[in-house]
Amino acid sequence: MKIIYLLFFLLLSLNIYAGTIQIEFTADDSYSVEVAKIDVGDTIEWLPKNEGHNVEFLGGPDLNSLPKKSDLNAFYSVTFNLPGIYLYHCTPHGNMGMLGLIVVGNDFHNLEDIEGIELSHLAKSVLERFIRIAKSNS
Repeated sequence: MKIIYLLFFLLLSLNIYAGTIQIEFTADDSYSVEVAKIDVGDTIEWLPKNEGHNVEFLGGPDLNSLPKKSDLNAFYSVTFNLPGIYLYHCTPHGNMGMLGLIVVGNDFHNLEDIEGIELSHLAKSVLERFIRIAKSNS
């Protein structure tokens, strides 16, 4: 019985330390947090504070396990269990630079893959700026 209590306590304590970041869709066709650095197991929630936006992942450490894109104007939540860099955009506004970058576990192992994603000239410039920000805070 003591082992069951110990296991329950350990599982509960793991959830206590997992964090949640909330990101809003803004009226400026951007995300309120454009570069997020989180730990493995943390969750990001996207809040539809402005209409006409969503979240669609373009790249991450394992392309086969990327989350599906969200509906327009909908709450969306993802828990990140794999370390690495994730790139996402708003489907209707991605070419205009509405991107977001997530660094999980301060792990940049898939940076080259993220940099190789085909984007519009403007979106590529935004991504380069986000990568500089992410690297400067590592």
